[in-house]
Amino acid sequence: MGMATTTRAIKPQAVIDLHDRCMSLNYPRYPVVMERGQGSRLYDSNGKEYLDLFAGFGAGLLGHCHPDLVNAVTDQAKKLWHAGNLLHTDPQTRLAEAISRHGFGGRSFFCHSGADANEAAFKLARLYGQTLPGPAGPRYKIISTTGSFHGRSFGTMVATGQTTVRKGFEPLLTGFEQVPYNDLDAMAEAIDDETVAVIVEPIQGEGGVNIPSAGYLPGLRTLCDEHDMLLICDEVWTGCGRTGKYFAYQHWAIEPDIMTLAKGVGGGLPVGVMCASPRVAELYDCRKQGVVKHATTLGGNCLSMAAAAKLFDVLERDDLVAHALEMGARAVERLRESARQTPAIKRVRGVGLFIGIELAPGTEGSTLEPAWFENAKEVVDRCMERGVLINSTQGDVLRLAPPLTISQDDLDQGIDVIEQVITGQ
Repeated sequence: MGMATTTRAIKPQAVIDLHDRCMSLNYPRYPVVMERGQGSRLYDSNGKEYLDLFAGFGAGLLGHCHPDLVNAVTDQAKKLWHAGNLLHTDPQTRLAEAISRHGFGGRSFFCHSGADANEAAFKLARLYGQTLPGPAGPRYKIISTTGSFHGRSFGTMVATGQTTVRKGFEPLLTGFEQVPYNDLDAMAEAIDDETVAVIVEPIQGEGGVNIPSAGYLPGLRTLCDEHDMLLICDEVWTGCGRTGKYFAYQHWAIEPDIMTLAKGVGGGLPVGVMCASPRVAELYDCRKQGVVKHATTLGGNCLSMAAAAKLFDVLERDDLVAHALEMGARAVERLRESARQTPAIKRVRGVGLFIGIELAPGTEGSTLEPAWFENAKEVVDRCMERGVLINSTQGDVLRLAPPLTISQDDLDQGIDVIEQVITGQ
């Protein structure tokens, strides 16, 4: 007779100590151990409850342990996990159809992350430049923007318009250039006979939730059309309903040639997507090219695809894209009213449930005394102490990216705490 085994809970500090001994310390983790989640709530190993307004960098699009996603993954786990991409599977096909139908009729390649998806897009752009060369030969250059974030791989970190991401990894790959975000003249000036593509976040995420002017995305589309270049929209942050449209480029009534997705599309599982228009996707078509041009082993595995396909079902069934637009508009207006009451908030930016609160450290707060904080992270830390999880970026910007399932009461409760913390209450 076999001996029964029991699971012994490890004390939080023991988990942290073991982590520090056994893991590469890439991340500045908080000294808490999260144990479970449900909806918009997380619970640590001491039983403390947190209202999660950041959803794991936006990845938990439907919140924690959404019952439909739990059921989809559980059912799939009992049938098939992974068969390899030489065989057809239903979950993968259903997800591709949903992305195509809600987007621009593109064809999807599945991988693991936003960086993976952008690498696939860059390789496809170079194939396009080989097929349609310029006067000087094959086109290969890709233009991105300052303040952008496209990943940390060797290709994507060079496209990323933040020097801190690239520092220490020189020599860097060639063929990439950055110009200021929201500046069409600078973009037009940077284009030459070797330029094949432009990559842009419709709304910058790591850059501080920066929203471009009304003519920027349409202007980029026009420039790309005039020069026969590809427009790549990095929707890793903004895709899948986050901004109140299925994909953020739809706010500007344009269509990209290539779109990349990650974060929210997997509902918390690692999924990356490179979706290209049919004419461009042909360059990856092994039947027409006679060889496999790009591939991955575990991208498109059945478990991840089952979750992502079900996520689109839930978005549509529960009308969560419209819900995100409505909830975000209310939240932005409320936060802008707070900004009118305290100079500690410089400005508020947001579309749907993707919101940035730019702070003014060192200004006078609502008590007519200098703001108590020196940077946004101090506000994030204080909010966490009070049980509300948010994020900061660029030193002075708070970011909110709650689950699209969040209720009005929960969002109001979280904003109550944020406002109180900012004003020193």
